[in-house]
Amino acid sequence: MATESYDQLAIFAAVAQERSFTRAAAKLGMSQPALSRAMRQLEERLGVRLLARTTRSVAPTEAGEHLLRVVAPRFEEIDSELGLLSEFRDKPAGKLRLTAGEHAAITILQPVLATLLPDNPDLSIEVIVDYGLTDIVAEGYDAGVRLGQQVAKDMIAMRIGPDMRMAVVGSPAYFARHPQPVIPRDLMQHNCINIRMPTYGGIFPWEFEKNGEELKVRVEGQLVFNNIAMRLGAALQGLGLAYMAEDLVQAHVAEGRLIRVLEDWCEPFSGYHLYYPSRRQSSPAFTLLRDALRYPG
Repeated sequence: MATESYDQLAIFAAVAQERSFTRAAAKLGMSQPALSRAMRQLEERLGVRLLARTTRSVAPTEAGEHLLRVVAPRFEEIDSELGLLSEFRDKPAGKLRLTAGEHAAITILQPVLATLLPDNPDLSIEVIVDYGLTDIVAEGYDAGVRLGQQVAKDMIAMRIGPDMRMAVVGSPAYFARHPQPVIPRDLMQHNCINIRMPTYGGIFPWEFEKNGEELKVRVEGQLVFNNIAMRLGAALQGLGLAYMAEDLVQAHVAEGRLIRVLEDWCEPFSGYHLYYPSRRQSSPAFTLLRDALRYPG
């Protein structure tokens, strides 16, 4: 196959998978005009339209869907085999793409990468923070990090962190103005700092469990955030109650900056797992990262 043909097919696969010329261009590191030109040349050479374009979207035609099913696995196999070439180097090399939620990225991935990367200068890691339940195969990721119960059954999953607990916290100044909740339903009378996550189609319900009884409470309040720092900051400022992973607030609780409530309703649950399709098992770079992340417990 001519190099030009290979490049054009790779461009088509990227556009079809991303459903966007802009995202595909960014993924491939090329300009959008060059990408569009390559697509036109491929369609002209094949004599068939591969992509249906509108002002708002891009999607494969029936012919494009057929071609994508044929070529996408081939590119994955080529990438996997190229990764195997790192076996011939003194140290593993290559680029790995991971998706993880913000908390997992900060508390699990970042500490491991800080110790792994200095000794492996030819290894490159890209971490995309995403709260959604990402299809790592379709989106071109090598692996993802999610809570154990969120991992699809067709994936290989490996524990990389301990069991977790959530915590409901507020500042002393907040509780000077409001009574402490005794049961989860009391939260309906409080100014709560909400969480927006695409996984739950919008606002995340606060989940509780005690003696086998499970409750989901849809709280209300003046603030909604989709990141950790702003939720924690707002709670410290006395703007409302926050529902956060226990490890993020322990120091603040211990030093009196935050007060924890409803602790008896926050039972442990399965912690973070690395998940990936079986085809990634053979990459030396991926094996190095997987072994570094493995939880000893």
